[in-house]
Formats: sequence, structure tokens, C-alpha cells
Amino acid sequence: MGILARLLAAFALVATTFNPSDWNYVRWATDNYAVQLPLTILLGLILLVGYVIFLRATLRSIGAFGMFLVLAVLGALIWTLYDFGVLAIENSDALVWLGVVAMSLVLGIGLSWSFVRRALSGQFDMDDSDN
Repeated sequence: MGILARLLAAFALVATTFNPSDWNYVRWATDNYAVQLPLTILLGLILLVGYVIFLRATLRSIGAFGMFLVLAVLGALIWTLYDFGVLAIENSDALVWLGVVAMSLVLGIGLSWSFVRRALSGQFDMDDSDN
């Protein structure tokens, strides 16, 4: 799975959980939990498994400090784009989408970091061995 596929998978996980449209798990679960409780719990657990996989891989590869650094760089980028007038933040839906993209970038970079590090440095992580 390439880096782009990992980034898209992270985006799909975060956007499926919550986004400003009506098509997300949080809104669906809020509207339907009383009628479809078993399905709501099943889908919530599937999303939780996805988050556990992504967060565990991200914490193992870049750690909490690395996650903070990626979010800081993204925050500085958004601030710079706003300061130069490229980005308007008056639209609350756009802000939520920016948050979804930022969180998926953190998870996607964390999931892909071992491959990026190996390509840049030529060094393998212990988990990368084919033996």
C-alpha cells in the first residue's frame, strides 16, 4: 500500500466518523441509535478498531511529539494561508473539513513514516525485516 493510499485510508476513516455533511457516523448514530442500536454499536466498534490500528501505528512511528509537530506545521500553514488572504475561515463547514484533513494527515503520515524514513535514510526499522 503506497503513501497516497494510506493518506486516503486515514481520510476515509476520519471523514466517515465525522464531517460537516449529513453523511457521517456521528450524525447517523445520533439519529438512529434508538431504532438500530446493535448496528450502531457494530459500526462504532469497526471504526474504533480502525482508530486503534491507525493510532498505534502512528504512535509507534512518530510518537506523541511527532503528532504534535505535524499538527503544529499544519496549523502554521493554515495560519499563513489565512494571513496571506488565500484561505477564508468564515465558513464553519470549511473549518471542519480543514480539521478532518489535518487529522487524516497526522494519521496518514504516522502510518507511512517508516517508509518515508527508509527512503530518506536507507535504514530499516526492526518491523521492516522480511525474515
